[in-house]
Amino acid sequence: MKKKINFTPEIESEDLVNILPESVTYLRKKGIRCLRCGEPIWGSLKDAALEKGFSDEDIQKFILDLNQLNRK
Repeated sequence: MKKKINFTPEIESEDLVNILPESVTYLRKKGIRCLRCGEPIWGSLKDAALEKGFSDEDIQKFILDLNQLNRK
C-alpha cells in the first residue's frame, strides 16, 4: 500500500523511489535518473532536476504529477 504523503522538491531520491516506485519511469521519461545500477542516486529531486536544466516551474509540475500518481 502506498503512503499517502505530499511530495516536495526536497524529497530525497531514495525516499521517493521507496514510496513511489512508479516515479522511476516517470522521471526517466523526463530525462532525470534516480537509479544507478539498481540503487537510488543520492540527492533531492530538486537537485537532480536542476542538474538537468529544469526550472523551478518544471519541478513544481513534476511534484504535482508525482503527488497525483501517489494517490492512484
